[in-house]
Amino acid sequence: MSTTGVEQPTRDGVLGTSPPRPDGIAKVQGSFEFSSDLGDDDVLWGATLRSPHPHARIVRIDPSAAWQIAGVETVITADDVPGEMHYGLIDQDQPVFAVDVVRYVGEPVAAVAADHPETCRRALEAIVVEYEVLDPLLDPETVLDGSAPEIHPAGNILRRQRVVHGDVEATGDVVVEGTYELGMQDQAFLGLEAALAIPDSGGGGVELHIATQWLHEDRGQIAACLGLPDEQVRLVLGGVGGAFGAREDISLQVHTCLLALRLDRPVRMHYTRAESFLGHVHRHPATIWMRHHATSDGEIVKIEARYVFDGGAYASTSSAVLLNAISHTQGPYRCPNAIVEGFAVRTNHLPCGAMRGFGVVQACYAHESQMDRLAEATGIDPVDVRLRNAMRTGDTLITGQIMDSVAPVEQCIRETVALPFPDEPVGGHDGDVMRLPGGAGRTADAEHVVRGIGYGVAMKNLMYSEGFDDYSTARCRLAGGVATLKFATAEVGQGFVTLAAQIARTILGVDEVELDRIDTTVGSAGSTSASRQTWMSGGAVAAVCEAVRDTLFVDLAAVNGLDAGNLAIEGTDIIDTTGPFRISVADATARAEIDQTAVYRHRPTVELDENGQGDCHTAFAFVAHRAVVDVDVELGLVKVIQVATAQDVGRALNPLSVTGQIEGGIAQGLGLAVMEEIVQVDGTIRNASFTDYLLPTMLDMPDVVATLIEQPEPLAPLGAKGVGEPPSISATPAIAAAIRDALRQAGRPHQIDRVPIRPTDIVGV
Repeated sequence: MSTTGVEQPTRDGVLGTSPPRPDGIAKVQGSFEFSSDLGDDDVLWGATLRSPHPHARIVRIDPSAAWQIAGVETVITADDVPGEMHYGLIDQDQPVFAVDVVRYVGEPVAAVAADHPETCRRALEAIVVEYEVLDPLLDPETVLDGSAPEIHPAGNILRRQRVVHGDVEATGDVVVEGTYELGMQDQAFLGLEAALAIPDSGGGGVELHIATQWLHEDRGQIAACLGLPDEQVRLVLGGVGGAFGAREDISLQVHTCLLALRLDRPVRMHYTRAESFLGHVHRHPATIWMRHHATSDGEIVKIEARYVFDGGAYASTSSAVLLNAISHTQGPYRCPNAIVEGFAVRTNHLPCGAMRGFGVVQACYAHESQMDRLAEATGIDPVDVRLRNAMRTGDTLITGQIMDSVAPVEQCIRETVALPFPDEPVGGHDGDVMRLPGGAGRTADAEHVVRGIGYGVAMKNLMYSEGFDDYSTARCRLAGGVATLKFATAEVGQGFVTLAAQIARTILGVDEVELDRIDTTVGSAGSTSASRQTWMSGGAVAAVCEAVRDTLFVDLAAVNGLDAGNLAIEGTDIIDTTGPFRISVADATARAEIDQTAVYRHRPTVELDENGQGDCHTAFAFVAHRAVVDVDVELGLVKVIQVATAQDVGRALNPLSVTGQIEGGIAQGLGLAVMEEIVQVDGTIRNASFTDYLLPTMLDMPDVVATLIEQPEPLAPLGAKGVGEPPSISATPAIAAAIRDALRQAGRPHQIDRVPIRPTDIVGV
């Protein structure tokens, strides 16, 4: 894989200086401490007993045999939860341990603590749980037709939302429709769930070291379940080996703390890969029907759509994911009329929630497949049909919200089209079999390989929506020319720790920036999700650094008889722009200390009304992708050769970090297109390992050719938009479109409407 066409930062680059990532050397050397590496004196191990059934009634739990095993210190069940029995990000509907009923394979039933992981394993095997097996609810449509019994007291429908906009009776000269399906995708982070809970000595509180995306939200849910005030539960961010949405929900946090408090000893828990598949949420499988009405020259007149999202056993963020999906039905295109209905429903499948793209991935696959159908029906080139419908700043969305973000959709498309195509023929210049579909398997015959080209375009909302009080907090201490930053922003690999230091260097004129421990002793920074931290926590760091700088200016002006309004930072000095005064920041703060805290909030949003109208989103970013694929049309094998992309980033504060986000997002989009799916049969996962759950490797990654569209966003505190999610959104439909194009060229046209695309889908078996 190679990446070209993206400007790289220099020493004096885009925002202040751009030194190596503070965690980079340790990660390369293998000395970085991930949460799974944590330990403590006198530490015990914890483990969780999980349900083997997707739906069953618990008749009895008998842990007596486990208690007899040497080394077992405690066994806990729902009876041992001292506080709230349920937790959840939006609706508190998920039990800490199953009470009376289990609702998915893998639901926690009990937990043990012992002197060794092997002792924990034996103890779990010794616990007797008698179940009365019930029929599982596995078909979301039976929820909607009323034939399914309720499997939860809160009901089976997690959310129903309509969007009605404009003239619902409008129609066009051309009507195209399709039904699209997406499988369940796993976030597949490499760092498994792990935690270390250390009880306070005699104080009743606990300190939890945890890999998470949202320290303060975790703390609130944990404290409620422990029956403790928030201040007695302290969270410290452990090293995070990827997240992508899966660490927004509680997994082992409460269990670890319960065990530690019960025993008054440190306890660590660490999932296996198979357990991780059961222990966190996944991307929602979805079925989406769409119908586009258009004029004969391809302009969209109306869109009709119906979404059904399988939320699994518990609510998690299903209601917000559905909102994102239906509000992005039109994609980055003008649409005067729409009628959309969406449902998120409860089943006995694995729980689903946040994953990179958060509902927009599903919507984009459907609307981009529709744009290709519209192009074919009107005889217009797929690029041209997108260009003539491209959204602009000032357009009205189907929710009635005005698009007031910078919206360079046409530029994204045109610059993607202009990027160079791969110059290699099928199989490469030297006939390298590794460049053929199937690779080292040597199954593909170059004569059966056809190259296809496809496009995808997307928009993605940024930050939280629907009236959520979204904010971030940062603290800065400046003394002796050293700035110390404190925030609770979860660093999950996205590079905020690098960006925060760049911001401080730029605003304060210091060379040395220290980062304090990331924990809950400072105000919340919100979640590292929704492409929000550059905007939100970057805004908070900028605000607090500006406050510290301005205080320094006022103090200097008072001592030296200057006008603070004429002082400015130049390099690492403070100068008077109207006179000869100059002093280094280090000297100015040699015997002074300034300590400030600031909170940044974005503009308010509102909930949608009953017709799906309202300013529910904060801002948007845009992206276009072009995929070039080689397809063995006889065997159904695919090799993605190149993905080209132009992405709207507002202002690239650190182009190297942006490039990393683009490459990683494209990898996940590729995975969903042709590889990744959690397979459940009768509610039981059949591929809970990286042997059977296929992930793109370096050999599967295409060349990535990227260009950044830099038009600073006036709504953003630094002019920068979040960049983490858009790369993963329209890469998937671009690859699917390229496969369809190859089949058309081979004289075997058939519509492929499901991802991931399997070889049997391509050969038509």
